[in-house]
Order: sequence, then C-alpha cells, then structure tokens
Amino acid sequence: MKEAVLSKYRELFGKEASSAFFAPGRVNLIGEHTDYNGGHVFPCALTIGTYAAAGKNPDGVLRLYSMNFETLGVIEAPVADLVYDKKDDWANYPKGVIRTLKNHGYTVNEGMDIVYYGNIPNSSGLSSSASIEVLTAFIAGTLFGLDLDLVEISKLTQEAENRFIGVNCGIMDQFAIAMGKKDHAIFLDTATLDYEYAPIRLEGCKIVIACSNKKRGLGDSKYNERRQECEEALAALRKELPIRTLGDLTEEEFEANRHLIGDPVKERRAKHAVYENQRTIHAVQALKEGNLRLFGELMNASHVSLRDDYEVTGIELDTLVENSWKQEGVIGSRMTGAGFGGCTVSIVQEDQIDTFIRNVGEAYLSRIGYAADFYVVEIGDGPAVL
Repeated sequence: MKEAVLSKYRELFGKEASSAFFAPGRVNLIGEHTDYNGGHVFPCALTIGTYAAAGKNPDGVLRLYSMNFETLGVIEAPVADLVYDKKDDWANYPKGVIRTLKNHGYTVNEGMDIVYYGNIPNSSGLSSSASIEVLTAFIAGTLFGLDLDLVEISKLTQEAENRFIGVNCGIMDQFAIAMGKKDHAIFLDTATLDYEYAPIRLEGCKIVIACSNKKRGLGDSKYNERRQECEEALAALRKELPIRTLGDLTEEEFEANRHLIGDPVKERRAKHAVYENQRTIHAVQALKEGNLRLFGELMNASHVSLRDDYEVTGIELDTLVENSWKQEGVIGSRMTGAGFGGCTVSIVQEDQIDTFIRNVGEAYLSRIGYAADFYVVEIGDGPAVL
C-alpha cells in the first residue's frame, strides 16, 4: 500500500512525496448511538484504513487525489478559500479538516499534494470518512510542524464533519481512529472524554465484520433525525430532572421518569440511549473479568434495541445478525456504525469462521439478492508516518 501511494504521487505530481502516512478505520464493539447522547462507547481501531502520500507545494492549493475514485481525477481547492462543493465529492472531507485547522489558528500557509488510498469498504460503516479526516489532520500536523495532539485532532475532525460536511456525528469515530492502540479497545465517556484502554482477549475467537453492501450516506439518512428525537426527549426530561445528557440516567431512573417525554417514539429513542450506555459499561466490566459469554450476550441485546427501539437496522443488517445468531461458535453479533446499511460485527470462534462466513453469506444472498462481504479483522494502532 505504501509503495502504491508513493508511486501514484510520483506519477501525478512529478516529484517525491515527503512521507507516506496511515490512519485506521474503526469498529465499535458495543455502545451505538450513545456518543452524541453523553454515554459510553467501546470502539477499536483496525489494521485496515487509509494510506496517503503527501508533500507541501508553494502554490497555496490543495491537490487531492483518491485511488478509490480515479475517475474524479485531481481535485484542486485554494487553501485560502476552502468551501464545501458537492462536485468535489469525497475531497470535501480533507478540505473541511484544513479549513477547521485554519479556523482554530493553526498555520497552514502553503498548499499540499496528497494521494489517498483506502482499503476500508466504502460506505460500510467502518468510518472511511473519519479515517480520511484524522489522516489529513495528522498529515498537516506533521508537514507544517503543528502542535496538535491526538485528542485535539479527534475534536477538530469531528467539528469538520459537523460544520463543513453537515453530519451531526458524535466524537466516537474520530477519537477511536486518532487514539487507536493495538489489541485494545477504548472505553470512552463521550460526555467528558475520559477514557481507558481495555485489552481485548478473545480466547480463540476473532472479530468478523460482515459488510451488507447496502450503500448509505449519513448526511441524507435518518441519523440527524434520531439525534433530534433524543435531544427533544432530553429537553422534556430536564424540565424535572437535573441531568445534562441521557447518559446520566440509569435504567431505573429512566423508567421512573419516561412518562415526562410524552411521545412514544421519542421514549423508545431515549430508552435505547440510556440502556445502551448501561450495556456498554456492563460489557467492559465483563471483558475485564474474562466473561466473554456475557460480553456476547450484551452485544446481542444491543442489536435488539437498535432494531426495536432505535429502528436503525433494516432488513439487510437484521438478516446478517439473525443468521449469525444461529451459527455454532458465535459469541455475539450486532450491527455496528450508524445503521441503515453498513456492517455487522461478530465475535466468532476461530475454528468456525469459514463455516460462519459460508452459512451467513448464503442466507444473506438468498434473502437480499446480492452478496455480503466478510472481513476477519485485527485491532491496530492509530495514525502513523510509515
């Protein structure tokens, strides 16, 4: 991958890149749609992600090229005037990051030439967009000598996605990618950004990602609608409760006060946020105690809640998960990411992985009419100069 991006950079820009870089994708093991509700999440960085070759140019222009979208060619934008432009497609993500860095007083006073290549399945829910964002900030920090730590990178890249792209995402994706650590997941309190690394000991099991291949775009999905519903439920609860976020509530406190919301749909949305946060806390504790079975049961319960209370799964993800539950050697399985397509994450005994992929793949193709893709993944580190 490194040689491929360096070679393409040479071909396009007629010079050597300063360096090659990498930022991972991420998968969230449990804690879905909690990150903007002040709850806990439990993601890990992956060894698949986004590669780049980059160097400065004296022309004051960003020249951006993706080997995944070759037909779009080199996309150019002046560093001094970076604005969202629909025709620039994927390149709006790096443009938004540089614009956000500049807005915060970081000096990016020259142009950059960057070639990207990602081996994250596009629109899969493994955070290809956040991977590009974190990678771009990391590149800029390295090339321009900016005093940017990884937590700051995660905050600034989330802001870029919120304000420049217009997707009202929480901080989980960017944080998990920026702060990734090999063989560890990150137990993150999204309300405070307090975090701890928890070692992932899978005892003869592996993480298997199933990509539904149903394409979805977050910006035009119901993601922002779910966020709005939760904000309205929170506002209703706060009229009588001294809470800042839904993540402040236990299940018992929620049940005693849910009538305050006064709308059955918003009640279900808030119930998911509260219960999922508590599930995540219990799941991390189970892992610390070596109770992988309980961790898997909580993953399964997470999917049921995302299906029934939050209603973000859909036939594709439900087909993958419900068939995964039937397979021998499956510890737990759930949708991961925003939903409405994308991926599932399963913990599967190593000696059953081939059978799992065959059986779930056949059932999915039979019901949905097109194939899912499967990836056995490893947990990796955060961004790096290669």
